[in-house]
Amino acid sequence: MWGTLFNVSTIIIGSLIGGSLRERFPVRFQTILLQAMGLVAIAIGLHTTVVNLEKSQYPIVFILSLAIGAVIGESLQIQQRMNSKIDQGTNGSLASGLKTAVLLFCIGSLSILGPIQAAINHNYTFLITNGVLDGITSIVLAATFGFGIMWAALVLFIWQGSIYLVTFLFQQSLDPTLFVEPMIIGGILIFASGLAILKIKELPTLNLLPGLFVSMIITVFLSITLGL
Repeated sequence: MWGTLFNVSTIIIGSLIGGSLRERFPVRFQTILLQAMGLVAIAIGLHTTVVNLEKSQYPIVFILSLAIGAVIGESLQIQQRMNSKIDQGTNGSLASGLKTAVLLFCIGSLSILGPIQAAINHNYTFLITNGVLDGITSIVLAATFGFGIMWAALVLFIWQGSIYLVTFLFQQSLDPTLFVEPMIIGGILIFASGLAILKIKELPTLNLLPGLFVSMIITVFLSITLGL
């Protein structure tokens, strides 16, 4: 788990650095940083989606998963509940920044494959690399949105920790293809987050998050049923 702890620490440190620089940044620099992060999110989202679509054995799965996940997320009002809690003690822009940070930090190849590799091979290369990248990203995000970005580190810890524990307990039976469909959906969500940052279109991305887990369930079901 020390690889995940390293990743978490880089986000916290990066948030502290970025947050301390925020007051020294004129509004125009905050604006251009925000726009830059929006473009980065769109680029990462597109890349993640396209790369994993090529690996997908069941191209229809991400469509079904997004639809089912959207219904579940809307029923649970995940987006509305998180916005309400964040907005109680923060400004509105931090809510947008945190949603973006959570997606960028958690839904990516390195963040998902890192704890899997650590649990199976005790190899922490992916997690260390991801930690460095997240640290730099958190500096930029915190310089734009403030110290509150460090809360994304807690979400990352729960996310990567859960993946690590599940992989460690069931490593003999886990198929790497199980994570292809969730990463397609993750790429779409990161892309949607970029659109929101650029103020092109505000989408309830958090209400779509259940699609990640739905896709894994459908993939397992198809694998057992079809014997693939």
